[in-house]
Parts: sequence; C-alpha cells; structure tokens
Amino acid sequence: METSHASTIVLDVEDWPGHIAGQHVDVRLTAQDGYQAQRSYSIASAPEDSRFALTVERIDDGEVSPYLVGELRVGDTFEVRGPIGGPFSWRVESGGPLLLVGGGSGLVPLMAMARHHAARRSEIDMRLLVSARSWEDVLYHEELSRQVRRDGVDVRFTLTREQPAGWGGFARRIDAEMLSAVGPKPSAKPAIFVCGPTPFVERAANLLVELGHRPQAIRAERFGPTGS
Repeated sequence: METSHASTIVLDVEDWPGHIAGQHVDVRLTAQDGYQAQRSYSIASAPEDSRFALTVERIDDGEVSPYLVGELRVGDTFEVRGPIGGPFSWRVESGGPLLLVGGGSGLVPLMAMARHHAARRSEIDMRLLVSARSWEDVLYHEELSRQVRRDGVDVRFTLTREQPAGWGGFARRIDAEMLSAVGPKPSAKPAIFVCGPTPFVERAANLLVELGHRPQAIRAERFGPTGS
C-alpha cells in the first residue's frame, strides 16, 4: 500500500515493448458473465526499471479500482493495452529544465519521470511540486524524501488540509507565489507537466501562463477524483 487508499501493482506483461515516462495503459477486466470494464492508469515505473508498475487509487464506486486495490491476488490475470500517450511524456534526451506539478494521484506519471531522471543519473534541473490533503495522502513520500537529496532535484510539498507537527513545507492550495518560488523562471523555458484533478490542472496551468510561461510548454493530463 502506498496510502490507505492507493496501492502499487507490479505486473508481468508478456511481450511488453517498453514505455516512455509519462505514458499510460488501459486495463480491462472481464467478469464471468462477460461484462467488461476498462480504465486508464499511468505507469509508475521508470523505463529502465525491471518491474512494470501501476499505482492505483481506490474509487469506492468505481468498476475497476476496487478490484485492483482490494481484491487482486498474485497470479490473477487481466488485459493491459499500451503503452499509450505521446505528448505527456518525457525522456532525458528531451532536456530541461523540467517543472512537474502533481495533485493527488496525478503524481503517478510525474513519478515515472522522476524515476527515469534518477535511473539515468541526470543532472537536468528538475523541480517537483506535490499537492495533497495530508502527509499520509502523499504517494511515494519516503522515496520522494530521498529524491530531495539528489543534485539537480528540488522536491516541494504543499499539504492543503492537515500538516504534521513542525511542518516546514507549504500549507495551502497552489497559487502564483508558490509556483514562482518553486521555479524555474519563465526565461529558462522549462518543459512543464501538470497532472491531477481537472480543477487542479486548470488552476495550475492558468497560473503558470499568468506568470509568463509559454502555453505551448505546458502539458496537462487530468485524473479522476482525488484529494489535492
């Protein structure tokens, strides 16, 4: 379990062609009566990782996530189609600087980028801003805390509803001052990736444009319900 409501699932996928950090797959479940349900999930693992992983947040009234998070067992099988997605993906060869802004489970594809950055020992300037309700809701918080200590990486957190004692990070919803503090400056022409619930993504993208970032440099992907 990553949090009380999200789990990372490690899969063996036959003839997997490889992926680019930021891409996703379609997962299809088929019931005994033939009924099918399909949802898209971002790939959490880096392209260099020997494990293929998805991080899934449980949506209580969902058709797919309750099974993946609560019922899936070792040896179970289901259909996976992908990898899918081109614009919302990043390779070290694409260069930087890089600004990643994630709300809730929107962190998943951005984490694949951060892991790719680490696997390649890249020194490209990478800034990551993570928004969640509380520290317990932050996916991968232990791994991200280790990322902070890598050269060229700046990871910041904002907790919008509850902060632990002695909290030194941000404690509000994202705003222009926060995005400006995390940087990089618009003059550096960073590649920007924003992922999360639709209101979060729209607010972040609008604020970034107001700060002077080029609209064409902002790539956005919207996720389903989550806390941020």
